[in-house]
Amino acid sequence: MRAERIQLIEELIEVGRDAVSRGLVLASGGNLSARLSEDRFIVTASGTWFDRLTRDDFCEMTLSGEVTEGSPTPSSEWRLHQRAYAARPDAECVIHLHPHHAVVLASLGHPIRLLTLDHALYVGSVGVTPFYPNGSDELADSAAEQLREHDCVIMQHHGCSVVGDTVRATYRRALNLEDAAKATAL
Repeated sequence: MRAERIQLIEELIEVGRDAVSRGLVLASGGNLSARLSEDRFIVTASGTWFDRLTRDDFCEMTLSGEVTEGSPTPSSEWRLHQRAYAARPDAECVIHLHPHHAVVLASLGHPIRLLTLDHALYVGSVGVTPFYPNGSDELADSAAEQLREHDCVIMQHHGCSVVGDTVRATYRRALNLEDAAKATAL
């Protein structure tokens, strides 16, 4: 494995463990990816649990949807990542989690308020999509459309997708999104 690919996978593994410990995802819900080049990215495999990720739990794909490296089947949500990268050439990472507060607020039609400097800085603005089935083209397309204008999108009754220029910055954005949602719910 190339050194850059290994480093990105290690960072995603760390995010996965932390996201589970914070209750932002359960079992095999959610998925993680990082861009490798203009037309390639790595994404977690189908059925992988965030707190048990290993280097073998990632596969490499092209933006056209072909698996190029790695034996596991990609996450059923690979289109969510693929379309995000296509919509946002500046995105180097996509994190898809299921944060309870953010999802509940968006599903009830309540906007998330950005109450702190960190919320404003890291989240910026939040897009919302209606519910579509997991892994569907409609879900991937609607999320990508929102990501053209926002770094965070909440998919009603489902989860969020967050983009950024590094794995750590993207995860920090996701953490601040859920923190803003908790503060809004108070």
